[in-house]
Amino acid sequence: MRQINKMQSQEMEDEHKKYRISTWAGFSGCKCPRCRVGNVFVGRTYSLKPQKMIEYCSHCNLRYEREPGYFYVAMYVSYALSIAEIVTVCTASYILGLDMDHKNLYAYMGIVILTSVLLAPFNYRYSRMILLYWLSPGLGYEQWRSKPKTPKKDHPSTV
Repeated sequence: MRQINKMQSQEMEDEHKKYRISTWAGFSGCKCPRCRVGNVFVGRTYSLKPQKMIEYCSHCNLRYEREPGYFYVAMYVSYALSIAEIVTVCTASYILGLDMDHKNLYAYMGIVILTSVLLAPFNYRYSRMILLYWLSPGLGYEQWRSKPKTPKKDHPSTV
């Protein structure tokens, strides 16, 4: 009897692990923060079509925009990402030999503008993901929602 219970608990634990999706995998794949199955965006980060954010999760029906104006905070996150990227690129160009001199002012301005333009789609997408995953109180991973949906079977008495 004890061995059967141990086997059943092991099977339940294995099933639990089977549907567990890591935070990093969900974040980097732009998956829903609650079930980590449904997509948040349609399309790729860099493509000719503009990125579009889906309104509801296709798996657990979570509404991504929790309240009107919710993603204004993502604008500040995007700003912080841009500043970090610009500082990193300018520091790297200085280390690689571009002197910090008034003669190189236009070179640094070009680097800043190019960095901002090239990383804007990345910042748009991942500033919203940072907001959803780490800056939203009360919005967390619910592992039971990760299980695949099973089709409802008709009851024999209703057939």
